[in-house]
Amino acid sequence: MYKKILLATDNSEQAEKAGESAISMAGLDSADIIVLYVIDAYYKYALPQKDLREKMDEQLREEGKEAVEKFKSKIEEEQCAGNCKNTNLITMLKEGKPADVILKTAEEENVDQIVIGKSGKHGIEKFLLGSTAEKVIRGAKVPVDVIS
Repeated sequence: MYKKILLATDNSEQAEKAGESAISMAGLDSADIIVLYVIDAYYKYALPQKDLREKMDEQLREEGKEAVEKFKSKIEEEQCAGNCKNTNLITMLKEGKPADVILKTAEEENVDQIVIGKSGKHGIEKFLLGSTAEKVIRGAKVPVDVIS
């Protein structure tokens, strides 16, 4: 039985599938879902010009807001349909190395399960496990559900 599920999203197709799985899990147990979007600081700070960094930061924050709002809407739809009656949604937008932030958030929030897509928008090949997902699997102290 789950009390709290951490859904890591990067607004990719794989993350959307992971979100559907997390919603199903939460609905069965009336669990809370934490939707976490991590702004990868590497991309932002790799740019040499300040104005480019600021534009990239703004763009990544907007993408993060869009990603968590997408799942908020889905959960509200499920609640209206009676499938997630007591699901509490918590949205988080953090910055750092995605795998590290996911693992730290899982510990801080005392989650029972992590749900993540197999490879996100930066995946090199669909047949390989994404590097973020792999790092989360190796470092997690709770079960990790990797959705493909």
